[in-house]
Amino acid sequence: MKVIIVEDELAASDNLTYLLTKIDPNIEIVTVLDTVKAAVDFFSNPFEGILVFMDIHLADGISFEIFDQVTINIPIIFTTAYDQYALKAFKVNSIDYLLKPIDQEELSDALDRFNAQNQKKGMDEQQMQSLLHLIQTKPNTYKQTFLVGIGDQLLPIKTADIAYFFIDTGVVKAVTVQERSYVLDIKLEEVEEALDPTLFYRANRQFIVRREAIVTIKLHFNSKLLVEVHPPCSERIVVSKAKASDFKSWVGR
Repeated sequence: MKVIIVEDELAASDNLTYLLTKIDPNIEIVTVLDTVKAAVDFFSNPFEGILVFMDIHLADGISFEIFDQVTINIPIIFTTAYDQYALKAFKVNSIDYLLKPIDQEELSDALDRFNAQNQKKGMDEQQMQSLLHLIQTKPNTYKQTFLVGIGDQLLPIKTADIAYFFIDTGVVKAVTVQERSYVLDIKLEEVEEALDPTLFYRANRQFIVRREAIVTIKLHFNSKLLVEVHPPCSERIVVSKAKASDFKSWVGR
């Protein structure tokens, strides 16, 4: 089975690749595309592949913009943390919808449904209703507490108390609203996967910020954004031009 992945987060695409090949070693990843532009360029030409895994939020926009420019005639399984996009996903060639962080068993079930449908195009009304029910009833298992090591003790820090996460000289730190900083023994990509995306946003490779911690958003050169947070951060938090529109939409949601 030849598969195409459309995903802008390297950790997420690596994890999906790992899970797919673990489920079926015969699965071949044809390519990984990380932007709307790259996807449009790829699908505009003849390509190999019988199934697409597609994230909804990409580095330069929303993946639904791809379908305004090209037609994708093979089935799609959407992978995203934003289930409010479900109904729109139904309107394209979607056969399933997986919420992040992706569970291996649910991924396997999605592949089984793909194989059972024998690559049929589109979805009928019954499938759409079943998928909608699945999305509405699937619980969100976001991390509520982080354990941080202090000396020979483990201290539980509530996610609700954390204003932002950032990388400081290779070390991931969490800063609380009480202006305390804690070292986390995990990667920032793992932190991102564990957080509720309606509350936290990956501003750039270095920072994940909580919406309530944002004080001001300033226009920066080259259409970038400069974000100021509380507690104040000694490092500048810059949102790229590619992510600026999506970030503003998230803040104003």
